[in-house]
Amino acid sequence: MAQSTEIKIFEEQKIRTTWDETLEEWYFSVVDVVEVLTESINPRDYWFKMKQRVKLEDGIELSTICRQLKLMSADGKKYLTDCANVQSLFRIIQSIPSPKAEPFKQWLAKVGYERIKETIDPAQSIDRARKNWAKLGRSEKWIQQRMTGQETRNKLTDYWKDAGVKENQEFAALTNIIHQEWTGLTVKEHKDLKNLKSQNLRDHMNEAELIFTALAELSTREIAESEQAKGFNENAKASKKGGNVAKNARKELEAKTGKSVVTGDNFLPPTIVKKELNSK
Repeated sequence: MAQSTEIKIFEEQKIRTTWDETLEEWYFSVVDVVEVLTESINPRDYWFKMKQRVKLEDGIELSTICRQLKLMSADGKKYLTDCANVQSLFRIIQSIPSPKAEPFKQWLAKVGYERIKETIDPAQSIDRARKNWAKLGRSEKWIQQRMTGQETRNKLTDYWKDAGVKENQEFAALTNIIHQEWTGLTVKEHKDLKNLKSQNLRDHMNEAELIFTALAELSTREIAESEQAKGFNENAKASKKGGNVAKNARKELEAKTGKSVVTGDNFLPPTIVKKELNSK
């Protein structure tokens, strides 16, 4: 998994995070979040006991909604650490009695995370996303296409969940199958083409790339539903078929226009582009 790490600050306290380039989302060190919310002198022990308590009370294995990722420790070395994405982190926070829980949730929302359900008003999140993209100079047409594509994506991942596909690695693998099938590039290769690092690939797609990505994911879901695909292997086959639908449409359009749908264009300011190129 290609990843980059970053320290984020909540009320002057550090939280280690890592960016998954394939899934295009942040993962947070659970121990750091526990320390912030509980002010425990031994957050690792608190997290260990909390997992046992939740398992006994609710029958839920909190470890199963986390990922073991390497993060830098105080001794300067990297160790495997329990990390959670926003959705999983919200579930964990529910089991931590803390007056900081609500401010922490609001802090997450301000950072701009997507798909925060029940705790943050979805309408507010959508409106915030629109305003942020508009500030970045995106056209109303682009914004509408981006949000339509996100809704298509959400429906696909909802299907995967119901079909027994495991989040995180398997979601990433299926996404990569779809993307590589229709573009001829992996997600990582497409980001490299656009000179992106931690940026969200879809936020730097042109209108055509967004449309064909949505077509590939819509086709994948409809094929998976018609075949009643279950588990990773069956959905991998459906993903390849869905990506192929978009690939054929892409090739037909390119043959008629003489222009490539997949490009290296991005929306980065020139100074950022130069910095990204120099860091490679």
